Amino acid sequence: MRNLEGRITLTDAVCRATNLTDRFSAEDLHLIGNACKRGYEADEASRADWLRRTQAAMQLALQITKAKTFPWPNCSNIAFPLLTIAVLQFHSRAYPALFAGPDIVKYRVPGPDPTGVNTDHAQRVSRFMSYQALEEDQAFEEQHDRLLINVPIVGCAFVKTRYSSAAGHSLSEFIPAHDLVIDYYAKSVESAARKTQITPLSRNEVYERCVSGVFCDILEDEWYKVPFQPETSQASLERDRIAGVTRGEADESTPIFFCEQHCWLDLDGDGYAEPYIVTFEPQSGCVVRIVARWERPEDIERVTAKGGTRILRIHATEYYTKYGLIPAPDGSIYDIGFGVLLGPLNESTNTLVNQLTDAGTMATTAGGFLSRGVKIKGGVVSFSPFGWNTVESTGDDLRKGIFPLPVREPSNVLFQLLTLIINYTQRISGSTDATVGENPGQNTPKGNLDTMVEQGLKIYGAIFKRLWRSMRDEFRKRWALNAVYLPDSVRFGDGQIGREDFLESPSNLCPAADPTMVSDSMKVQQAVAIKQAAATTPGYNLAVVEKNFLTALHVDGIEQLYPGPDKVPPLKNPKVQVEELKLQAMQARIQADQKQHMLDLAEEHQLNAAKIVQLEALAAKAMAEANGVAAGHQIAAFEAALGALKHHNDGINKRLELMLKEASDENIPGNGGRVVPPPGHSGLPGASQGGSAGPDGAMGAGPIQQ
Repeated sequence: MRNLEGRITLTDAVCRATNLTDRFSAEDLHLIGNACKRGYEADEASRADWLRRTQAAMQLALQITKAKTFPWPNCSNIAFPLLTIAVLQFHSRAYPALFAGPDIVKYRVPGPDPTGVNTDHAQRVSRFMSYQALEEDQAFEEQHDRLLINVPIVGCAFVKTRYSSAAGHSLSEFIPAHDLVIDYYAKSVESAARKTQITPLSRNEVYERCVSGVFCDILEDEWYKVPFQPETSQASLERDRIAGVTRGEADESTPIFFCEQHCWLDLDGDGYAEPYIVTFEPQSGCVVRIVARWERPEDIERVTAKGGTRILRIHATEYYTKYGLIPAPDGSIYDIGFGVLLGPLNESTNTLVNQLTDAGTMATTAGGFLSRGVKIKGGVVSFSPFGWNTVESTGDDLRKGIFPLPVREPSNVLFQLLTLIINYTQRISGSTDATVGENPGQNTPKGNLDTMVEQGLKIYGAIFKRLWRSMRDEFRKRWALNAVYLPDSVRFGDGQIGREDFLESPSNLCPAADPTMVSDSMKVQQAVAIKQAAATTPGYNLAVVEKNFLTALHVDGIEQLYPGPDKVPPLKNPKVQVEELKLQAMQARIQADQKQHMLDLAEEHQLNAAKIVQLEALAAKAMAEANGVAAGHQIAAFEAALGALKHHNDGINKRLELMLKEASDENIPGNGGRVVPPPGHSGLPGASQGGSAGPDGAMGAGPIQQ
């Protein structure tokens, strides 16, 4: 840009300026706009063939068909979903693998960490950046969900990572490949000379940008006052047809397409082109915004040379991250997807399916020829079950005058060819029977099935590794934005973080997903193997091993289910537990012996009571038959025996009462704190089943009177 009249000086104000168009004249802006427009048109022309292939792939994925007139109007027009199946299978594996939980960012600890400072910093950064992506940027997951559907069809897509001053945090926006125009043979996104994003804006959005100073004031320009006429190229019309959009007459609601070009321009006239972002309208070439594409003055490296200080290098801020499926063999920056790989096979499959269907239609509904001798009334002759139609010809004339069209059944060879093509399509996409959840056959050995699944996932493993690498680059861009725009101190959840945490190199930052694990079964098998090894081999961190196992099982609330061994009471010493068990067994034996002794005493008490009743009966009989001194001596002997028995029973009663009281105080287990007296004993002094209590508390009657 050596023809510019005005020049700018690279100062801090230029780096922070919202719009630099006010520093140039209208002629200079016209030159800048034309230069950017020519670059955009050249890049668009370089990828014309790629765009045509991509549009054809999108039609196959969306199963969009065109009207057919061969072999007859409204013939079979089936779109077989080979590409659609491959896309859905890829998305169903990649999306859950990259977003496996609330933590999607991981910062690895570089080297040993005896003090734990680096580990604490890594955990803090990982939690905060996961919070930024999933909580602050609420569209982050949705944008990547759309990206993982688009990538397998087109082959690549882009994510634009930027800081939004309006939102106050970083944003990630999904950019389809057809909306980001780059030279087809550029080596990489970072080294491309230009990157032009096509952005539609409504008139209200343009007005807001003009009033806020983001755009220069174009509200009174002639080209802006008239209704915007969208591009009418074949490629744009084809995109509208794929999207199901029907263009009406342009009016005030028609969006205006702007080009945001990330390019290098020498606007200070020193011979070194600086990185800028130029926004212009592609039809008129009107430049509405110019802004520096470096974040800080420190991004400009200067050296001392003859004549003073000169710029050596400017570290440009890169906004775009490419997510690719399979690198293009021709060296293009646009990767290839299943749409290109499976497109010809899908087209062949559609042709074979339609041919088989048309052949079946002809075989089922084919007509024939009628000779002039056949006398049939004009019009359509219809038949119904058990119906007969009257004709003027004889049966022999009908047989001779009707010649059916010679049509064969659908070809078995075509069906075999169709099966062959579908099988090879599955090999390319990796969608084998076992990997898509279908039964490969009965009595299939487990080892063979595991090998089939593993080999079927090989393609997904390589692609998933590329996606993991792209997401790592995107997170590193967010890291760089945090190092510039994050406040000195921010609280999130139960933690605190600041800009200083992001001043180091982001080389250890990566997605939390494992790039080698593309299925849940593989993750569970690995977690089980690690857990088994930790149980037999010392040196493992058992808490981390257990949490890794629960994570592989997708268990929610791991911190509540398993807080860790340091947060739960420690188990008792095994020796102490053994001694406690011995003591409990000893107490149980003592209690059993005590209970048996009480039962024996109660039984003896009952036996004595029976003897007392018997002696009382004998004494009463002897008294009734008393005659002389001998009878008196016999009655005295009875009284002595009765007294001895009563005295012995009183002793038994006292011993039982004492034992019951001790048992109640010790709260013998099994009685719930309540001691049940043994049979034959009420637990009260002088109580017995042998009779009523006497005046002295003994069982039986009082002293016998002569």
